[in-house]
Amino acid sequence: MPTPRSPLPAIAWMVAAVACFSLMDAGMKLLSAHYPPLQVTMLRGAASLPFVLVWVLATAGPRSIVPVRWGLHLLRGVLGMVMIGCFVYGLKRMPLSTAYTLYFVAPLLVAALSVPLLGEHVGPRRWTAIGIGLVGVVVVLRPGVDGLISLPGLMVLLAATAYAVAAVTVSLLTRTDTPQAMVVWFLLFMAIGAGVLAIPGWVPLQGGHAWLIAGMGLAGALGQIALTQAFLRGEASMIAPLEYSGLVWVIGWDWLLWQTLPDTWTWTGAGIIVASGLYLLRRERIRKADRPLPLERP
Repeated sequence: MPTPRSPLPAIAWMVAAVACFSLMDAGMKLLSAHYPPLQVTMLRGAASLPFVLVWVLATAGPRSIVPVRWGLHLLRGVLGMVMIGCFVYGLKRMPLSTAYTLYFVAPLLVAALSVPLLGEHVGPRRWTAIGIGLVGVVVVLRPGVDGLISLPGLMVLLAATAYAVAAVTVSLLTRTDTPQAMVVWFLLFMAIGAGVLAIPGWVPLQGGHAWLIAGMGLAGALGQIALTQAFLRGEASMIAPLEYSGLVWVIGWDWLLWQTLPDTWTWTGAGIIVASGLYLLRRERIRKADRPLPLERP
């Protein structure tokens, strides 16, 4: 039976998803003070996987996770290692809010990469929005000032780039594979790959961190479930902008856990990047509305 579409529940689910993911990222930042980035990446995947499997088996059933396109799932796993590993490296060395601000450039990169990888057309207005968003990145990194273009900042941008490429592969996978399969195999391949690469620098786990690891895994799983429910109940063009509400959550975590707040440069850059992203989403909505409707579903 199709899930009824309703704006308010969709918005509520999306806000809940963003809150859960921000809590998961705060957990990764806490763990990054004790473990190498690749080990934290492995823990993120392995800790969420059991919760996600329970959800999948209780709802869609085991057949839903049978993959069709193994190569793309493997590629997403590799991209996941790069994405989380680089993001954790940046998290250890900068405020959560600064990392999020830089990471918000990902939707702009998705639009740019859709041209060579998916053959989509991006008009001059959307290219302008992408360019302005990149100016926001420069404002946050402020080259030539104290921090210069720091390695942590570049690592977060690399994470955003990996996310953008992974998002493009999702566009291809949705034609043949279920959302459940994409989540399960992404977490599994990421956990295995990062775990193997983390062996040389492995740090023994501390018993006191068990609750933090489990909480991070649960928050990630709940975020994924909430995200799925949001997109089932609402239009992507309506709920996607709510992803930027994550900045509010991480500013709260920064203040609560590390007693820090964004500086003026970060606020300014965040405003530029978020405005560019919202404009890009608006142009995408207009572009889709202008398309002629197909006579029948493919």
